[in-house]
Amino acid sequence: MSGGGGSAFRRRVERAAELRSIRASGSTVQENDELSAAEEELRQKRALVDDAAKAEYLIRDAMAQGKFDNLKYAGKPIPGLGEVYDPDWWVKGLLQRENITGLGPTAILLRTEDAGLDARLDAQFTEKQVRDILADFNARVIDARRQLQGGPPVITKTRDVDAEVALWRDRRAARAAVVAPPEPEPKRPWWRRLRRPRPW
Repeated sequence: MSGGGGSAFRRRVERAAELRSIRASGSTVQENDELSAAEEELRQKRALVDDAAKAEYLIRDAMAQGKFDNLKYAGKPIPGLGEVYDPDWWVKGLLQRENITGLGPTAILLRTEDAGLDARLDAQFTEKQVRDILADFNARVIDARRQLQGGPPVITKTRDVDAEVALWRDRRAARAAVVAPPEPEPKRPWWRRLRRPRPW
C-alpha cells in the first residue's frame, strides 16, 4: 500500500467517524444515507485488499508512530522460544518475576526447608532459639505426615532436638576456633619511605 493510499484511507475513516457522530446526535435522512454509502464503500475497499497488505499497512503505520521503538527484547533472543510448550508457563514466569516463595505441596516445602535448616540454625545466637525452630519444624513434619491436605507423601524426617543442638554447638565452636589471619602491617606513607634515616 503506498503512502498516498494510506492517507486517503485515513481520511475516509475519519469522515465515517464524523458521520457516525452526526447520526448519534440526531441526523437527517440524507446524512444517514451518506453515512451508509461511506460505510459500504469502506467495506468494499477492505474486501478488495488482501490480508497480507492489511498487515503490512498496519505494521508500517505502527512503525511510523514509533510503537516498535525501545521494545524489551530488541536485538536479543526471545526467552523460551525453542522450548517445549508448557501449559503453566505464565505461572512459572510470575513466580520467577515476583520472587514468590512458599507455594507448593507441603511435602516439597518441608523438603526444601530441611535442606536449608542447618544454615538457618547456624544463624541463631542462643540455644533456646535453636530448640524453638526445631520444635516448630518437627511439629509441621508430623502434621504433614497425617496427609490431611493431600499431596505427595512426606519423606522428610523429624530432627532429634538434642542431637541438633549438639551439632549446632560444635559448628559454632569450630567457627570460633578459626583464627583470623593477622592484619598486615600498615604501609608507610610515600613521603616517609623517601626520607632516609639519618645516621646520628
